[in-house]
Amino acid sequence: MTGKELWFIAQAHANGHLAGDGNFTKQCAGWLEKRTGSAKVLLTHSCTAALEMAAILANIGPGDEVIMPSYTFVSTANAFALRGGTPVFVDIRPDTLNIDESRIEAAITARTKAIVPVHYAGVGCEMDTIMDIARRHNLLVIEDAAQGVMASYKGRPLGSIGHLAAFSFHETKNIISGEGGALLVNDPRFIERAEIIREKGTNRSQFFRGQVDKYTWADCGSSYLPGELISAFLWAQMEEADSITDRRLAIWHKYHAAFESLETAGKLRRPVVPSDVAHNAHMYYLLLPSLDERTRFIAGLKEVGISTVFHYVPLHSSPYGSAISKTHGDMTNTDDLSNRLVRLPLWLGLESAQDDVVSAVHTQLGTL
Repeated sequence: MTGKELWFIAQAHANGHLAGDGNFTKQCAGWLEKRTGSAKVLLTHSCTAALEMAAILANIGPGDEVIMPSYTFVSTANAFALRGGTPVFVDIRPDTLNIDESRIEAAITARTKAIVPVHYAGVGCEMDTIMDIARRHNLLVIEDAAQGVMASYKGRPLGSIGHLAAFSFHETKNIISGEGGALLVNDPRFIERAEIIREKGTNRSQFFRGQVDKYTWADCGSSYLPGELISAFLWAQMEEADSITDRRLAIWHKYHAAFESLETAGKLRRPVVPSDVAHNAHMYYLLLPSLDERTRFIAGLKEVGISTVFHYVPLHSSPYGSAISKTHGDMTNTDDLSNRLVRLPLWLGLESAQDDVVSAVHTQLGTL
């Protein structure tokens, strides 16, 4: 916790409204609209829920194809698979581990409906190229910006560039509410329907604004709202969002400087951040030379009480993903980099122990 989380939770309880869209939920949505410039932000109970809403808004149905990276969390693909869509995986770039924009166009078919770039580690994808491809092929762009809050691409906040976008406030993210997310609607033509989908398929929001005299079932939908206690916790985090980001960036940069000599010596590769993006220090990872060395590295640090972990198992090689998805082209970078990546601890409060982590990494890599 970073500020007034418990105080705001108590206020929410005292206000007597614990269901969705109370004052704290509205404040959080307004804050996101102001910070991103999005036409409409709708808070959800998870980023997964926001992605599912995006899939419904995109009218994804059986046989429709959605292009995305395989190196991502399962929700990126699941949201579209639930509608009957087919994830089409393309390889990632070797530098940022984001979707390789140069491989997208060749994967487009008559069935393609959308492109879903994932901003890995809060580092923006090459969005100008992706948006241009989408415009020329009349496709939607849905940003999976789960890791991208407070990060930007060429001065534009991540999540504000595609037609739709999704944020995560899961406890593993930078700004948290335990579980939580948001759908960003950047294309105004989707606003009204997005509100309906989020409210179980009813026009309840229009009713409360006095636009209709009663509300009724108007479309498909589900209950995608967060409870007010979740939003109260999140509002306290948003109040401290700039200081949270600054502290995380300080930790990130300390790691980055500390491991420069190991990269020069060929022991590892550090993260690459293009000059035209501003990341949010969502994670700090190392790329070790091989799977075997990563396995020994993780075990060695565990022995001295430091938890380091790898990340996604590529979806194209997972049991369900391989059954329902397609791949276009080789997945060389995805397969290789996913086997070599290891994440270091990065959380507020780590500052007092970061020197120990740095020392242990140097020690361990000297023994491999």
